[in-house]
Amino acid sequence: PAAASGSAVMRVMAGAGVGSLFLLLLAVVGTTGRIHRLTLKEDTRSRVHLNTFGYYANGTLLVNLTSLHLRTDIALEKILIGFSLSKPKTEGVTPYTTDNSDMCLLRKYNNPNGESIILFRFDLKNKTVSMKKSGQQMQLLISDVPLDGTASAKKEEKPMQDKGGKVEEQKMQPSGKTRRKRGTENNKNKELTKGKVEAKKRAKPDTQETTFKLRKANGSFSFTFYMKVPSPNVQGLYTLRFHNCYEAHSGNKIVPFDMTVEITAKNPRNYLSAGEIPLPLLYLVMAGFFFTAALFWVYLLLKHRYSVFKIHWLMAALAFTKSISILFHAINYYFIAVKGSAIEGWAVMYYITHLLKGALLFITLALIGTGWAFVKYILSDKDKKIFMIVIPLQVLANTAYIIIESTEEGTMDYALWKEILFLVDLICCGAILFPVVWSIRHLQEASSTDGKAAMNLAKLKLFRHFYVMIVCYIYFTRIIAILLKFTVPFQWQWMYNFLVEVSSLVFFVLTGFKFRPASNNPYLQLPQDEDATMDEVLTESGLLAGVTKVKKTSNGREQIRDSSV
Repeated sequence: PAAASGSAVMRVMAGAGVGSLFLLLLAVVGTTGRIHRLTLKEDTRSRVHLNTFGYYANGTLLVNLTSLHLRTDIALEKILIGFSLSKPKTEGVTPYTTDNSDMCLLRKYNNPNGESIILFRFDLKNKTVSMKKSGQQMQLLISDVPLDGTASAKKEEKPMQDKGGKVEEQKMQPSGKTRRKRGTENNKNKELTKGKVEAKKRAKPDTQETTFKLRKANGSFSFTFYMKVPSPNVQGLYTLRFHNCYEAHSGNKIVPFDMTVEITAKNPRNYLSAGEIPLPLLYLVMAGFFFTAALFWVYLLLKHRYSVFKIHWLMAALAFTKSISILFHAINYYFIAVKGSAIEGWAVMYYITHLLKGALLFITLALIGTGWAFVKYILSDKDKKIFMIVIPLQVLANTAYIIIESTEEGTMDYALWKEILFLVDLICCGAILFPVVWSIRHLQEASSTDGKAAMNLAKLKLFRHFYVMIVCYIYFTRIIAILLKFTVPFQWQWMYNFLVEVSSLVFFVLTGFKFRPASNNPYLQLPQDEDATMDEVLTESGLLAGVTKVKKTSNGREQIRDSSV
């Protein structure tokens, strides 16, 4: 029966693995890294999230709208469409305030209300793009030609400020010279004139407006712009969005559109966002820690081989799979940093090992929780139902993760799969707690009904510790880590990944310590249900009188002993 239960679980794992691998290979096609190419067909969303990236000083952004086709017969002058580039008001906090679904940011073009934002408003009829910079983002360098360096960037920026403060200052300088000539006759008038000029400069609107050309060919519009962060004063986490804001009358639908856009975001040294730059080294170091822990675990298994169960080797496989998975993750991030996109072979290897790691993790935790191979050899129907729930959900969760990693943020399915991943992952985490709760309840009842209260209480204490460990692991990796990601400064967002990996390592080590193969471990005592401590009398006559048979020992072997010794 034990072999039957174990083989049934393994068959489910194998079937799930084959199906997941098939979905994986379908989803991984088109992995793009940090050089993005997004194609949308008949999209009707009013706001499309294109990219979020953390820029250091001298970081650059290239946005190439290669094709924009509107599927409507509405007059072009009535259509309000364009881009926005925003930064959160509070450093390190995700810009939720600018993500209001009921308000189109392009409607703030003429009245930005002091917000630090850049708006690109398309005039489809006159084939122009009006850009307005306000607040701190006035310092960003933006042009429709490449910005190679700071000097050339400034040259490109000067002719663009035809509606900004530069022109106003140039207009005021001649009048200032005239007033100084007249001031030789009257010093008081000169002082009053200077005061008026300074007052005008202080009252100047805190905005800059620029006009670019909008190209049109074969019924499709195209537009390209470059952005550069010139100094540390304006570095930060920027979000690029596309807006489709046509609302002529109530009841009218949004204008459907087809769009193809290419986005390349880059920091001075690599293509990673500011909060991702430490990740290749972080994952490489953590892979070393997990591999070392796995080797030490195998050493313990070989040292205490007579106390080892099959699940101990499953735990070893989990540790090795985890180390290999994050090693491939480090390699994947390295190529993204250098080339801007992942190498497909390394990406596939990472996704495969990530899928196996996720399945092994929840199956191992569920088996430990049920006490399989430790305190019983047969999985009950209730235990099997947990596996029937957890394994398919893990396949779905890993599929959602792979799709999120290999598709663009602006696609319509991206947000849906992100929500599915979060929900399914929480369900899996909750499901693996049920076997532990059932085992705790069973041990509580057993400790008060049979004659082995001390043994059952020791096991009960260990199960309670294991329950607390799982809850803490879920709490730190699913809640605390996410809150940390949304609150730390943009360049420290790698702390989220650090907390997740360190929490996983600590959880693995503590679980291994609690359920290590040792003769003095209370959890590895003999099974309690069909009790292996009950002696079976072989015979009461002849040479074997007084000899009894013990069903199982800690090493799983049958043993004959003389009761008179």
